[in-house]
Amino acid sequence: MIASSAAPTYDARPRTAAARESAVVCVGLSHQTAPLDIRERVALPSDARAAALARFGCGRPGRPAGVSELVILATCNRLELYAAGGDAAEDILLSLLADTTGVSEDELRGVVFSLAGEEAVTHLFRTAAGLESMVVGEPQILGQVSDAYSTALAHGSAGHVMSSLFRGAIRAGRRARTETAINRNPATVSSVAVKLVSDTLPSLERASVLVVGSGEMAELAVSALHHRGVRRIAVASRTREHAERLSQRFGGESVAFERLADALFSADVVITSTAAPHHIITPPMVAAAMDRRPSRALVMVDIAVPRDVDPACGTLPNVTVLDLEHLQRNIAESLSEREMEVPRVEEIVAEDAGVCIDGLRQLDVLPLIADLRTHTDTVRRAALEKAHRQFAHLPPADRERIAAFSESLVNRLFHEPIVRLRQEARDGQVAGYAMAVRHLFGLE
Repeated sequence: MIASSAAPTYDARPRTAAARESAVVCVGLSHQTAPLDIRERVALPSDARAAALARFGCGRPGRPAGVSELVILATCNRLELYAAGGDAAEDILLSLLADTTGVSEDELRGVVFSLAGEEAVTHLFRTAAGLESMVVGEPQILGQVSDAYSTALAHGSAGHVMSSLFRGAIRAGRRARTETAINRNPATVSSVAVKLVSDTLPSLERASVLVVGSGEMAELAVSALHHRGVRRIAVASRTREHAERLSQRFGGESVAFERLADALFSADVVITSTAAPHHIITPPMVAAAMDRRPSRALVMVDIAVPRDVDPACGTLPNVTVLDLEHLQRNIAESLSEREMEVPRVEEIVAEDAGVCIDGLRQLDVLPLIADLRTHTDTVRRAALEKAHRQFAHLPPADRERIAAFSESLVNRLFHEPIVRLRQEARDGQVAGYAMAVRHLFGLE
């Protein structure tokens, strides 16, 4: 079995056929469960995520039975699969992780967690609120949750269950950021990386810094450097236009990616954050640069997953290499003010997750209520048609009153049973009632 939390859950796998596919399941790994070398190997590029989602698109031929909806949340520190599914969903998701990442199921079982029902819902809400991030309250995760949901919608793999789940989580994340100070005094991975460099190199403001990458993390790093008084900033990116745009915003310069090896010679600090699937800075590159400047130290901070810098670079004289695991060990001291906001964020998460769980339980019973309404209306119409033949002598207005009375009578008869079914759904006890109703009214 995959490791799972021991927190209390609601019945995540109802016994009724109509509800079986609507249980929420999450299988994944993060910086809390897996070392960096494993996280590097499971990092999924966007095309691989798109292919996986397409397999689970609504109406897709050959879609695996047991999972009806799927959303993939992939960041530099986590890969989590959220699904609406039945009893086999956990195994299906683990197999999907292995197939798409190339990491064996046996190896994954040691680092992957599995959550179902209330645990899975609450975990996503905590994640969107920033409580599960390496840097508590970091703002990027909310956008990443939103992007994951949008991508699943685009590929047809998110339906009613995942929509209810992710919309609720996004709403909770927004509340956490507007109603508390969890994201004030910004402390992103990038800003913590810059702080760590500053601790390592006290004269940071006079240093020459090379930022490799031009995405959001790189932009945050440049901003944090500029805020700390660094003015000699160069940006290198495979897309030269992106590098020029970012460097110009902060008065720096851009460097052609092909000249990265030469740029290492001029840099005192290198911060890397690209989406490259392999090392882009290797020991021979760094050794060549250091041969030309043997007395000047070089500090490299790698915040990419997979890593941009070959860890072996850190064995070279006068070279320090820091990665996300170094940041993780040094991050707690930067977050004391945010930690004070955690209890209030926990309240928001509990409140909004509770609403979402109630809504998901309602989804379980909605097909039954729809079937019950259809059945009773069919019976009512048949009886009404027979009555109309007997009362054919009545004027149309009277026949319409009889029809209205029959509809009102059926609604009143079934109002209380439907209310009670909804209540049992909210209490997580609907399965037995649903089976009885379907049997009694012949709705199987």
